[in-house]
Parts: sequence; C-alpha cells; structure tokens
Amino acid sequence: MEPRIKMLLAMKKAGSDGISKRELMESVGACSQSIHNWRTAYKVGGIELLMANGRKDHAGKPSVFTKEEHNKMAEKLHDAKNGLAGYAELRQWIKDEFNKEVKYNTVLKYAIRHFGTSVKAARKSHVNKDAQAVEAFKKTSRKG
Repeated sequence: MEPRIKMLLAMKKAGSDGISKRELMESVGACSQSIHNWRTAYKVGGIELLMANGRKDHAGKPSVFTKEEHNKMAEKLHDAKNGLAGYAELRQWIKDEFNKEVKYNTVLKYAIRHFGTSVKAARKSHVNKDAQAVEAFKKTSRKG
C-alpha cells in the first residue's frame, strides 16, 4: 500500500483524538518532512492534492531522443542483416545519423530500457549466411 494512503488511514482511525507526527512516521515508515508535506497537502487540497505528488503530466527530465529518432533506432536495432556490433557502434551511428553527441552510458541505458537490448551475446549463426550454401553443404556432408 502507498505510504500516503497508509498515513491517511492512520489519521482517519485516530479520528478527533488526532495522531502525532512521530506515530505517523513509525506506522507509515516515512520521514518527518514527508509526513509534514503530506498532511499539509491533505489539509489544503484534500485527497486530490495529496495524491497529486506535485508533478505535472510530463514530469521528469525530457528524453534525449525525439520520437522520430527513437523509431529510426528501433528499425536499426531490429534489422538482422545490417545490425550493430555493440553500443559503441550504435553511439557512432547516432552521431552520424542524428548529428548528436551522446554519452556511451546514455546510449546503453536507453537501448536497454526502450528496446530490451543486452550487452553483447553470441550469435547462433552468421547474419550474412547463404541459405543455399548451407543446403548444399548438408547434402554433401557425410552422415555417420
């Protein structure tokens, strides 16, 4: 259960007797400043302000990449024939394609978070493997 809701329930259970900040801290597991801020928010604006968390619709730091750049990266990362060897190569591709200088760690975290990539893993077969050559090899190889 969310700490703000726990605090509100504890305050409602106490009723008109009230409950101290210290008791709320212990029952909720939050610091005194958080308890103070949440109680004040509830007194001023009710449950809406308490649960609003003070954030707007698009809270947080904006993304390094635009939607178009994100989509192009997705295409590049999911292209089996012209794949990238690693995050350093992806970083260079971003620099060439979008003219953006991005830190290696930023590229690494973004690719993992948004595309589910992982640090280098062995391929099961070569990306440029000729299917006809494989069939010919299988037909001519000895069994036994």
